[in-house]
Amino acid sequence: MIRREEVYKIGVFNKPHGIHGELSFTFTDDIFDRVEAEYLICLMDGILVPFFLEEYRFRSDTTALVKLEGVDTAERARMFTNIEVYFPVKHAEEAGPDELSWNYFIGFRMEEVHHGKLGEVTDVDTSTINTLFVVDYRGEELLIPAQEEFIIDIDQKHKVITVDLPEGLMALDETEEV
Repeated sequence: MIRREEVYKIGVFNKPHGIHGELSFTFTDDIFDRVEAEYLICLMDGILVPFFLEEYRFRSDTTALVKLEGVDTAERARMFTNIEVYFPVKHAEEAGPDELSWNYFIGFRMEEVHHGKLGEVTDVDTSTINTLFVVDYRGEELLIPAQEEFIIDIDQKHKVITVDLPEGLMALDETEEV
């Protein structure tokens, strides 16, 4: 059985494309193209299920047409409409740190060398020139710059990112209870 911590979300299947079972796939990470992996994992009725890739081709830098083994009709492909797609962490780790996408770090715990545990990375904001980790800090959204100079260590095995942030950047002591 595949567990949640063994995978990370890379996109969602949209609707069938054509009559031969192809699926339109909107992805946030093209790791499936950069790493040798024969399958993608889909969240089907609350269970993570692997499906082997027959073929795929890119339509843009965020969409692809995917053909899964055993999905040969538009009717069968319709079962995958709006299904979340995941990728195995173990294959992503084989790629090395330079090949990982930002979404790989969602679910990691963030720790700061002076303030200790900050919380869990719930999202990564890449909409601006400065990529930001979105951290759930005691129910509040904390934005941490994802910059090399602040990241001390990334422990992939234990899913922990250790950062050393400049004093002025983090005023956690003042934002305790308002």
